[in-house]
Amino acid sequence: MSHNNYLLDMQAKFNRLPFGQRLFSKVFAAKAPYFKTIKPFIETLEPNRCCVRLPKRKAVHNHIGTVHAIAVCNALEMAMGAMAEASIPKHLRWLPKGLNVNYVAKSTTDLIAEATVDADAWQPGDVNVTVKATDANGHVVVEGIIPLWVTEKPKK
Repeated sequence: MSHNNYLLDMQAKFNRLPFGQRLFSKVFAAKAPYFKTIKPFIETLEPNRCCVRLPKRKAVHNHIGTVHAIAVCNALEMAMGAMAEASIPKHLRWLPKGLNVNYVAKSTTDLIAEATVDADAWQPGDVNVTVKATDANGHVVVEGIIPLWVTEKPKK
């Protein structure tokens, strides 16, 4: 089943294996080794949307025992990067310009970091990716925007 996108095709190949999505998540996280520090799991990857599970465990706690804000941002950035790679048209490339988030509640459970963008947003210029992290009860704990700079790929 070809999706005409290298990352979605890779995910489909892994998913034919036992524990394929777990293996795919580990391989993707290894592309930027800092992602591995949160032990992420890609729950959903499709064009214009990605959800990454961030397990609540001691290694990602802050001083009050909740999930550290930077660990949450790490998961949001991973979700954004996977979503962008699975979505952007082949003639374009992307680069993050920042990370603008608001911490709206304590993170006391495992989290789902989600990145979404409208399909028609993939044009040269600024593209704002909506990100949010929700807890196991469906409450938003972090929300924001990751602005991307989208340009044409150079001609070879």
